[in-house]
Amino acid sequence: MDQLKNVSEQTEDVLEKLNRPLKPYIPWVARALLVSTFIEDAARIVMQWQNQLYFLQAYRGFPWGISHFFLLANVVTMLACSGLAISRRSTEIAVGGLFAVIVVQGFAYGLIFDFNFFVRNLSVVGGLLMLLAEGLVAKRRSVFAGLPSMSDEDRSKYVLLGGRILLVLLFVSFVFSGTFSLTRMVVSAIGGLSCLMVAVGFKAKWSAIVLVSILSIFNLMVNNWWSIDFNPTHRDFVKYDFFQTLSIMGGFLLLVNVGPGGFSVDEKKKNF
Repeated sequence: MDQLKNVSEQTEDVLEKLNRPLKPYIPWVARALLVSTFIEDAARIVMQWQNQLYFLQAYRGFPWGISHFFLLANVVTMLACSGLAISRRSTEIAVGGLFAVIVVQGFAYGLIFDFNFFVRNLSVVGGLLMLLAEGLVAKRRSVFAGLPSMSDEDRSKYVLLGGRILLVLLFVSFVFSGTFSLTRMVVSAIGGLSCLMVAVGFKAKWSAIVLVSILSIFNLMVNNWWSIDFNPTHRDFVKYDFFQTLSIMGGFLLLVNVGPGGFSVDEKKKNF
């Protein structure tokens, strides 16, 4: 057991050295990835404006005018809140606005009870919670004379816990979708173990990096929307999944940057 512990610590030291040059850029990349699905959604609404209006009016019963306002409000909210998130300004407003978009769109498009949509968006909400936690941690560190705000510290613990748990729900969708194969079983096992470690906060940062690596490969191989030209509708769905996966990857990278928080095995180990 001691030998295994030594190997684990040496591996972490090597990974830490390799990660050090990239560390300053991780928060920016993470936030950009997190909001990518909202930026893509806003662009898609604008480019498919008439089709979006027709769907809302013909299939969802939106009156003329209300449908226009709904789409415009979504586009403005997604772009404005994404800009705030990337620039690290008014993080709580940005998170609240993007969360509202997820909920409202789920009901408006009739997808709130679709299992894959529900689970994927819970994972995106987990990413938004990680963004909120990052904002709370940054605010706590910038308090005058370095004295932490106890309320922000307590909030960040709970927000990070909720974010970690919601982020890993994506793999529930992954495990129960598609056809089973040896590759899928191996990836599910590795991903499932990493998800469990993220959820309990044990070696959470490195587990998150493993999950980002798995999701990167999965996204390029499965959600390759750029290779679909025979079915525009199917292409849009795959493109949607691609950018949602990017957003969840951004959430995991924020976890790498912020850490698992007070309610985690990693944090408790520091007290011993």
